[in-house]
Formats: sequence, C-alpha cells, structure tokens
Amino acid sequence: MTATVPPAPSENPIPDPAGRVELPPGAVLTDARFVNDDLLPVPLARRRWTTYNFTALWVGMAHNIPSWLLASGLVALGMDWKQAVLTIALANVIVLAPMLLTGHAGPKYGIPFPVLARASFGLRGANLPAMIRAAVACAWFGIQTWIGGQGIFVLLGKLFGGWAEASEVGGQPWTLWVCFVLFWALELAIIYRGMEALRRFENWAAPFVIVGALVLLVWIANKAGGLGPLLDQPSRLGWGADFWPVFFPSLMGMIAFWSTLSLNIPDFTRFGAGQRAQVWGQTLGLPTTMTLFALLSVFVTSGSQAVYGAAIWDPVELAARTDNVFGLLFALITVLVATISVNIAANVVSPAYDLANLAPKFITFRTGALITGVVGVVIMPWKLTETPELYIFTWLGLVGGLLGTVAGILIADYWIVRRTRLDLTDLYTPGGRYWYTSGWNVHAVVAFLIGGVLAVGGSHSAPGKGPFPEDGLIPLLRPLADYGWAVGLAASLVVYVALTAGRRRV
Repeated sequence: MTATVPPAPSENPIPDPAGRVELPPGAVLTDARFVNDDLLPVPLARRRWTTYNFTALWVGMAHNIPSWLLASGLVALGMDWKQAVLTIALANVIVLAPMLLTGHAGPKYGIPFPVLARASFGLRGANLPAMIRAAVACAWFGIQTWIGGQGIFVLLGKLFGGWAEASEVGGQPWTLWVCFVLFWALELAIIYRGMEALRRFENWAAPFVIVGALVLLVWIANKAGGLGPLLDQPSRLGWGADFWPVFFPSLMGMIAFWSTLSLNIPDFTRFGAGQRAQVWGQTLGLPTTMTLFALLSVFVTSGSQAVYGAAIWDPVELAARTDNVFGLLFALITVLVATISVNIAANVVSPAYDLANLAPKFITFRTGALITGVVGVVIMPWKLTETPELYIFTWLGLVGGLLGTVAGILIADYWIVRRTRLDLTDLYTPGGRYWYTSGWNVHAVVAFLIGGVLAVGGSHSAPGKGPFPEDGLIPLLRPLADYGWAVGLAASLVVYVALTAGRRRV
C-alpha cells in the first residue's frame, strides 16, 4: 500500500494565524509501514494545551523522589546547600534550551518525536534514535515504579504493623511485591486512557504535590523549631580549585536527568495551542520547579537533622517517622500522585510512540504503553537499583551520551538545515524527500556515530567500581567522558551541518 498525496508539495502546508500546519484537505496516507492514527499530525482543533497545561506537566514530572534526592548527592560530594541548588538550577536552565528547540516542531506540525526524527534520519532510520529513547524510558519506568512501590510499602508498613515482616518471595516480602504490582497496574490504567486523560491528571496532580512538599516542610520546621543546622554547614570544596572538578561533571549529571525529554518533548508539545504555550509553559515549569524542589529538599533535610540527629534525605523515610495516621495517609497519597505523574508522562508516553513508529500496523499508542509496562518489569528494576555500577556507569552513562548525540542531529536538521520547514506528507511517504537511501539518511548515521564515539568513548571506571577500563575505552577521549551529553550534542550538530552544507530546503 502506498500513500496518496493529492496536492503538490508547494501547496502542502496549511498554516493558521499562529503558524501551525496540518495535513492538506483530502490527503490520504495509507502505507501501514509508516502510518497509524497515533502517529498522524494532531489536527489544529485538537491542539489546545495551554501554558498552564505545560507548566503543570513539568511540575508533575519534576516533583518525584529521585528529584528530591538530587541535592543530597551534591552535598555528599562536598558542596554546601547553596552550591547544590545553584548547580541544579543552572543545569535545568541549560537543558531547557534543547527542550524548546525540539519542542517547536510539536505545536507547529502536530507530530511526535519519532516522526520528527524521520526528517533527519529517514523514515526507517528514525527507528534508531526512537529505540534508544524507548530503551531508556522502559528502564526508567521500571525503576520509578519500583521506587514508588517501595514508598507505598514503607508507609503502609507504618500503618499496619508487621507489613514488612511478611514472608519473602524472591528475596523480598510478598507485601512489597503486591505494592509494586498494584502501583504498576494503576499507572498503565491511567495512560491507557490516552493523552487527554494524562493532561487532566497532571492539571490537578501538580498543585497537589506542591502542597504535599510544603506540608512536609511546615511539619519538620515545626518539630525542629526552625530549619536546622544543615543551612549553616560550609562547603568542603570552597569556590576554588577543588570546586570546579566536581562542579562540571555534576552539572552534566543534572543535565542528563532530563536530557531524555529534550528528545521526545514533541510528544507533548504536538498538542500545544501555539509556540507561546509551550515556550512559556516549559520555561515556567522546568527550571523554576526543579530549583524550588531542590530548596525544599535542603530545608526539610536540614530540619530532620535538627530533630533526629541525622540528615534524612529520603522523604518517604522521613514521613514514616510520624505517628499521625492522617499524616501517613496524606504522605501515602502524595507519594502515589508524585510518582505516577512523572512516570507515565516521562517514561510511558515516549516508548508508546516510539514502539508505534517501529511497527505502526501492529502497535498503537496504547499497545506501546502496555509493552513498556511489561518491559519495565522484565528488566528487573530491583536488580538495576541494587547494582549502581551497572545502573549508573553502563546504562545511564552510555545511553545519556547517545541521547545528546541524537538531540544535536535533530536541532541541526530542523533549525539549521531546514529552517523549521517540513513537508508533512513526505514524513509518511516512502520514496519522498525524507526517504534518502532506502529509508536511511547516511549523513545522520555518520554524525551519530562520530558524536557517539566522542561522547562515550572515554567512559572509564575506578578500579573495581565499574565495567570500564581505568584509562577509558579510548584513553585519548577520557577527558571528555564527564561531559558526554554536551560533547555528543555539539559534535553531532557540527558534523551533521558540515555533511549537509548547501542543503537548505524542506
């Protein structure tokens, strides 16, 4: 089956006053290898997400347990709380730039990330970056679900004595497995209802989680009679020569935390009412929320140090210290809402579209979401989190560098080569202008390989602490290893632009 394209390419775009484009009237796209209803551009009438919707989306995604723990990791490295919050704030301002650049195609053309990737990688080649992104999301989904299940398990154990002493199955109490499975099923039930259900969920989840964090702050400050001694502790690094070798790798790590979304943010912005909505929504939602959450985590932890004599960074562990039943129930609901809001938005939407792009005839958005849920369990996230060398150095480190490489190619192609002009019909048409060589753009693959080698080739591990040689896989590239995401993005962007020099067209 082939696509039927009534109008000529020059007549293809049908813009509206806001600069948004949809398929021309009567265009029929029927090639099941590249088309299904979930991958087609969102009609203008259904692009109605507002600034608040995007802000709420980011608030819902940013307020989660791993985000809360970011500052603790930096303080453990020797930073004081001001340096830690500054590093987190700066990283999220930096990562906002590629978010906005790749997000632009969403409200303008109504297309998801894997379809946007077809313009640079080719109709078939787009599966390369899509599957890399999907692999990261599936693993994150499993890890976040396990963390959420553990949080529920801890709080329910406080409510029901003996919960944690249940008989073990597979090395864990059976009650923990129940929490994990129920939480997993609840997440999939929400996302199975579609993107509109996700929008409605995030609209109320965002303010609810903020209130929950503020309640935790008021509670601990009241018990401590203030905000505690952590705020007075000086930096062990200072601001001199000892600080910068820690700061730059930490900055890259904080950037990598949301680098995944810098690729697939069109999955959400395709529903935007216009560029203003996605630009202001993301700007108000991401850096401000992550900075606020970092501040809250520092203040609450400082209060815990005053009350309990030790800094308790884990909000679930801290909430479990209360004997108030209402407080425990409120904490339980907050953990549920916070973890669900980030996990289904950040880690289910992307692989659902990515898997649909792999086989549109057989996989819909909902089917892709279910596959993500199954893969998230099959990878055994409880094992990943038990082995930080495997989790951080092998998986996050390598794939994080590759994600930056893909981002560089997407930005170079969309903004520099094509000047934001795409032919919607050809994005779904074999033999069209994005078909390249049998569906693959060799220039994008070369840029990806070069950027990827530079980004991850220097990966190294301390003796006995990871899978890589101490001097790096490629010793010459070892100095670049701590800057993998930035190196990959910059290198692939430059290489792709050089390879496509002179090709400034749709």
